[in-house]
Amino acid sequence: MASANMSPAHQTGWLRRAVNWTFTNRHTGRITLAQWPNATLGVFVIAEIVARVVPLGHGAKTVVVVLGRVAIVLWALDEVLRGVNPFRRSLGIIVLIAVGWGFLHQ
Repeated sequence: MASANMSPAHQTGWLRRAVNWTFTNRHTGRITLAQWPNATLGVFVIAEIVARVVPLGHGAKTVVVVLGRVAIVLWALDEVLRGVNPFRRSLGIIVLIAVGWGFLHQ
């Protein structure tokens, strides 16, 4: 919450600094929301598409689903450990929580 004594310019400066801190790539200095290509994320996307679209037997579908889950967990762990900004690291944490929640409630 902004203080009553803060000028609009000061408030805008605070917001700009917060956005820059959250989204600026620590390696390039540029804003980074997404990065491509990313092999593990690609494996997850392909596995999800195959599991939902291609008619597979129960065993084959299980293998594809497990492969997709392992890929997204590896992607999320990589983001948590090596993400280029706080947004990417937070995204990794959120995905890990979502996968864990889904695993516990399936």
